[in-house]
Amino acid sequence: MAALCLSRATAARAVLLCGAVALAACSAGTLDLGVGSRSTPAADPDAQAASPANIASLTEVVQRNPNDAQAYNMRGTVLGRAGRNAEALSDFDRAIAIDANYAQAYANRGQVYRQMGKLDLALADYDKALALDQNYALGYLGRGQVYRAQARPLDALNDYNRAIQIAPGNGQAYYQRGLLYQAQGQHQYAIDDFSTALGLIQQQAEPFIARGLSRLALNDPKSAASDLDNAVEVEPESVNAWTSRGLAYERLGDKEKAAASYAKALVLKRDYDPAKKGFARVGGKPGVTYQPF
Repeated sequence: MAALCLSRATAARAVLLCGAVALAACSAGTLDLGVGSRSTPAADPDAQAASPANIASLTEVVQRNPNDAQAYNMRGTVLGRAGRNAEALSDFDRAIAIDANYAQAYANRGQVYRQMGKLDLALADYDKALALDQNYALGYLGRGQVYRAQARPLDALNDYNRAIQIAPGNGQAYYQRGLLYQAQGQHQYAIDDFSTALGLIQQQAEPFIARGLSRLALNDPKSAASDLDNAVEVEPESVNAWTSRGLAYERLGDKEKAAASYAKALVLKRDYDPAKKGFARVGGKPGVTYQPF
């Protein structure tokens, strides 16, 4: 495989990355490019924003301002968060018809296309948004995610670096770049980015999980377990967090906590194979009560 020499933000470091990648999974389900799908809907601000009452209120705004591109863009964003993609696309189309130079509407439409797996359409919209506004950090971040999905790591990294350069306080950009490094086996760089993300992103399990997995890859199960303890406290309904925690404690030789973690994952998702296999490896027995902490 050909090795690519990829620079970190502002070329401060050089890292060799493989050209073919198996990208770490991250589903950013909201148009503000949130870290990932949250597992506690009642506490999810995106779910609250996408509530029927809020959509109805935005519809009233649109009806009062039928030629306001911003009103359509705002409602389209919320509809996208609610998974009502066709309606969201219609609103973004209308916003763009009113204002053909509305960069945010192109980027938001691109995000919906990306979520639908229509990567070519998504890329075209992000390209348009960035042609209109070359300093649009979220546009670079969204396009970077498209490039990741297309297995174009150099392009993705360049966009994440640009997003960080423009908006160094955007934790999501560090998290996404960390996933890219992690997928390439560059775990120390990944840990650095996840740590920065954790300083900027509040109450999200995913950066803790990701950093914990990179620490496991570097044979540091104690630090990994600490991260994964935090992950399950932040999102106690996360199957991924509990399963990863089980692996950390398994590596530490604490079969009680490992079994408890795998068991909790199986309560949340009965047939989750990684948890089933982990539970069997540590000698877990159905019906036995294990202490997770």
